[in-house]
Amino acid sequence: MNPKHPLARRTFLRGLGTSMALPMLDAMLPTRALAGNAKPAPVRMAYLFVPNGMHMPDWTPEREGPHFELPKILKTMEPIKRDLTVLTGLTNDKGRGNGDGPGDHARSAGVFLTGVQPLKSEGAEIRAGVSVDQVAAQGVGHETRFASLELGTEKGRQSGKCDSGYACSYSNNISWRDATTPMTKETNPRLVFERLFGNQNDAEQSESAVRRRRFQNSILDFVLEDAKRIHRKVGGKDRVKLDEYLTAVREIELRLERAEQDAHQRPEYLESFDLPDGIPSSYEEHIRLMGDMMVLAFQTDMTRIATFMLANEGSNKSYRFIGVNEGHHSLSHHGGDSEKLRKISDINEFHARQVSYILQRLKSIPEGDGSLLDNCMVVYGAGISDGNRHNNENLPILLAGKAGGAIKPGRHLRYHFETPMSNLYLSMLDQMGVHQARFGDSTGPITRLFT
Repeated sequence: MNPKHPLARRTFLRGLGTSMALPMLDAMLPTRALAGNAKPAPVRMAYLFVPNGMHMPDWTPEREGPHFELPKILKTMEPIKRDLTVLTGLTNDKGRGNGDGPGDHARSAGVFLTGVQPLKSEGAEIRAGVSVDQVAAQGVGHETRFASLELGTEKGRQSGKCDSGYACSYSNNISWRDATTPMTKETNPRLVFERLFGNQNDAEQSESAVRRRRFQNSILDFVLEDAKRIHRKVGGKDRVKLDEYLTAVREIELRLERAEQDAHQRPEYLESFDLPDGIPSSYEEHIRLMGDMMVLAFQTDMTRIATFMLANEGSNKSYRFIGVNEGHHSLSHHGGDSEKLRKISDINEFHARQVSYILQRLKSIPEGDGSLLDNCMVVYGAGISDGNRHNNENLPILLAGKAGGAIKPGRHLRYHFETPMSNLYLSMLDQMGVHQARFGDSTGPITRLFT
């Protein structure tokens, strides 16, 4: 590859119904970039949400600053501890009743990324606010194939009542395009895969899918010639990177195929559930597949913004596979019962383990002088603190990544009581190059986190 005529950053491998973006390769950089004057990698942001609060004693580190120990729930993140910042003391005041009465679960999800009090309504008239991810998407989304990516594992109704006079739209969404339009999440890994790697020609994509099923082809079979052409043009380091990327895509494709086969051999306790094709019977595999595709979307710069609801707010999913037979929401009303608290902590730890997997995947991908995770800001947490109290102060919030060097992680930061969560989001928007005077109920940029 001639460094004076580098490979275009928006290079795709194309075939029948297929359009696969490539990760950043050295061959895409001009000579001056290879000499050390490269344009910084883009910053990505993601928000990962879990429902029903947290067992806070097992979440909150005892010590502040860099010399903290990860508590029980977060212990699974030990391999990436230096990439984490635990934020204690942040509040979503607009998740409180503030005169609207019960409905804490719906409010906590509706306010989680908006900082705006949701309108108490169970009819067609819903109103929250533009979420932070969509403010960022409006600012930088035009630079990527997809402005944003909305993922989940539970579909959930978009109409009707779900929580004490609040529409289901609030409980089942955290991303809002505008005050009245939630961004519906995709819960089927197969459909996410086809969206990311399809060429958006419906007829061709349908034909490609039929051929793959009939002849047991891989999506890579349709881009093989393009891949060989690129492989011949690039250097040894890029060939390794390209091979690793294509291997990762194929591995996800094989896992999708296994999930579709396993759907007919699901455990007894899932037999009554009608799972669409592509949705794994294993909840753990479902989360990891969705997380892996978010990682690929970031790696290939198909999007820089994502949200992921690991479950809907108020979810009463049981976790029999870790020995918890009761529903999550039912357990969250623990009343101080020690056995229920232990089980809640086990559920929280299970979720954290899946997030740790996703973060370690981001960490494993080289980018620039560091890793893909270094160029990310990934918020993980819940919209309620203690599930029994339904309180909205001192939320369980963790931030992973360095935002391209703007964050010094590996710390536990404790903020003053009632510090708005929106202050964090205001500062994150700034790191995305989307400058706002205020966001939600913010009172100013967050302190001590960003350099």
